[in-house]
Amino acid sequence: MHLLLRTLLLLLRSTRRPPLTVWDAASLNLRVLPTDIDIALHVNNGMYLSLMDLGRFDLMVRSRVWKRMRRRGWGPVVASETITFRRSLQLWQRYSIETRIIGLDAKAIYFEQRMVADGEIYASAYIATRLVTRGGPVSQEEILKEFGEPPVDLVLPEWIAAWRAASALPGARTPAPHAWAGRD
Repeated sequence: MHLLLRTLLLLLRSTRRPPLTVWDAASLNLRVLPTDIDIALHVNNGMYLSLMDLGRFDLMVRSRVWKRMRRRGWGPVVASETITFRRSLQLWQRYSIETRIIGLDAKAIYFEQRMVADGEIYASAYIATRLVTRGGPVSQEEILKEFGEPPVDLVLPEWIAAWRAASALPGARTPAPHAWAGRD
């Protein structure tokens, strides 16, 4: 909820920023706000992923894909994500969220995102997203119809498949009982 107003403002502001294609890299300049930090006065580890949502929204709006997605009733959801931290962003520090699509497979669109300050990477994340409707997931064919064909040199890194398999949970319609492995 704390990013709702910020997200709405971003959706409005991004329409006035230079247009991109969905296959371009986007850069969103921000500043660390008091709502982004924890008791240690740096950006909270969970907040990095929430802030990265803003970077993906910015790319979608600037590429004009967001409007087409909403018109078709598509909503983005995160299926899996992993993040690595290098340095901490501090209160009031300026930084950018760098966002790009690194590939697609039959089930997901994959983003690479970085938090960058003073030319240095502070955190790097990989996010697997899906587009869904009330009826279920949107097919890759439908997505490419709206997004356009990806550049020929856009090749999904091989390690992504292993990461997705290793971190996968059963589908939403499959039971997933809670039990710690190896414990009674």
